[in-house]
Amino acid sequence: MDHLKTQGISMPKLGLGTFRMQGDVCREAVESALSIGYRHIDTAEMYANEEAIGAALAASSVPRGELHVTTKVWHENLAPDAIRRAFDASLKKLRLDHVDLYLVHWPSSSANWGAVFESLMKLKEEGRTRAIGVANFTTALLKIAVEDVRAPIACNQVEYHAMLDQSKLLAYLKAKSIPLVAYCPLAQGRFASDPVLAEIGARHNASAAQVALKWLLDQDGVAAIPKASRRESQQANLDALKIELDEADRKKIAALPKDKRCVNPGFAPAWD
Repeated sequence: MDHLKTQGISMPKLGLGTFRMQGDVCREAVESALSIGYRHIDTAEMYANEEAIGAALAASSVPRGELHVTTKVWHENLAPDAIRRAFDASLKKLRLDHVDLYLVHWPSSSANWGAVFESLMKLKEEGRTRAIGVANFTTALLKIAVEDVRAPIACNQVEYHAMLDQSKLLAYLKAKSIPLVAYCPLAQGRFASDPVLAEIGARHNASAAQVALKWLLDQDGVAAIPKASRRESQQANLDALKIELDEADRKKIAALPKDKRCVNPGFAPAWD
C-alpha cells in the first residue's frame, strides 16, 4: 500500500469511508477491513458511528502506530470552545488518546478562520491530533487557511471521481504540496453502468468501479476513501490496486463528462 507523507504523518492512499454506516454494521465493517489489510479509517462526529469504530479498534490486534484514523468537526461547532468539546467527545467515543488527522468537515460562512485554526493547532501541539486539515474547501477558502492564517493543512478532503472535474483545486493543492483525499470516489455506484469504464475493466479483468478507483489512486498526491460495508467490496477495492492502466485507458477516462457532483448540501460553499 502506497502512503502519502504530509505534515509529519503517513497516510495510506486507500482508506475505508464510513458515512451512513452505524452500529453493529459499522463495527463489523471496520473489523473486516482491518483484518484484510486496511489501515486508514475515516469517520466524523456527524456520522454518529465513532463509538462503533472505537469498539472495532479496541477489538483489533493491529498496533496503534500502524493505524491512520481521521475524524472531523461539524460546521456548526467551529467556535473554539465548541471545537474542543467536539474533539473531546470524538476521542472518547473512538477510545483513543489521539487521532492522526482532525478536519473541519464543512466550511461555515460565519467561522472566524483564525480562531478555528488556532484551536486546531493547539490540539496538534498537545499531541491529541497528529495533523489538522480541512474538507470541502474551495481554492478561495484554502487560500485563507494556507496563505492568510498559515495553518499547517495536511489535506483537503473533497468529492472527487472520474465524473467530476477537480483540476483547478488539484493545481492549487499540488502547488502547496497538500494531498487531496477523495470521498465518493465511486460516484455512489454510478460507475457500475458506465460503458467506457466497463470496457476498460473487461480488458483488465476488473469491474468499472475498480478501474475508476485505480484511476484516482494512480494520481500523485491523491488518496481515496470508498465506503464499503461488505467484505467482498472492501476486497474488491484493495484488488483495484493491482490494475495497471495504460495511456489509452487514461485518455478514455479523461474524455468522460466531468460534471456529476453527488454531494451538494444547502450549506455547501460556492464550488470552484
